[in-house]
Amino acid sequence: MDATPQNKVLSRLDESLLTHLPPFSRLDRQQIRAILDQATSRRYNAGVSIFDEGAPADRFFMLLDGYVRVVRITPTGEQVTALHIPAGQLLGMAKVLGRVTYPATAITATESIVLSWPMRLWDSFIQDYDGFATETYKTLGHRVGEMNTRIVELATQQVEQRVANAILRLISQTGRKVPGGIEIDFPITRQDLSELTATTLHTVSRLLSAWEKRGLVASKRKRITVTDPHALVVLSQG
Repeated sequence: MDATPQNKVLSRLDESLLTHLPPFSRLDRQQIRAILDQATSRRYNAGVSIFDEGAPADRFFMLLDGYVRVVRITPTGEQVTALHIPAGQLLGMAKVLGRVTYPATAITATESIVLSWPMRLWDSFIQDYDGFATETYKTLGHRVGEMNTRIVELATQQVEQRVANAILRLISQTGRKVPGGIEIDFPITRQDLSELTATTLHTVSRLLSAWEKRGLVASKRKRITVTDPHALVVLSQG
């Protein structure tokens, strides 16, 4: 994976970019200016690694625009997609996990704009900025909850239910209304879905083809649209 961003540091960013984001929403403009003045901003092409599993966790990140896939590498070398993260969330929070290396790899699913700060600033952000710690732990708790849900699904659900639940989660997190349904708002392949649901590419392709014939979904060019959400919810429940 190419770890080189598309271009260098972006021009000076306005404080309004952070005022609506939960970790910074309780701060005044002067505090946000101080935070931005310590940040590095970069634009990444799609498919680029922001940080890699096992690398020293020397920075933490905020996704301003775009979507990111969080992937893990198994002992046998297989890539497994653990999470999809939308804009407005923190990434690379190794410090809060008590780690000095990144536990996973973050790869841009679309062209993305990312802020980052040296990890040495984490403790001062927690101490100095009202709401930063609270919202950080909320974000972490949400992600742990999502992972626990997926573990339960893997242990108790049939493949069809797991794939349906994965698609429903994605449209809940990132869906946008389009003519004919709700589209997952970033490119996602059938291989991505197979990694998310611990099943084979062949099985995912077979399910999506069958659902398209039934009018539940439409998929083309790495785009998936749910055309009958209620029917997909029924499938997800078995």
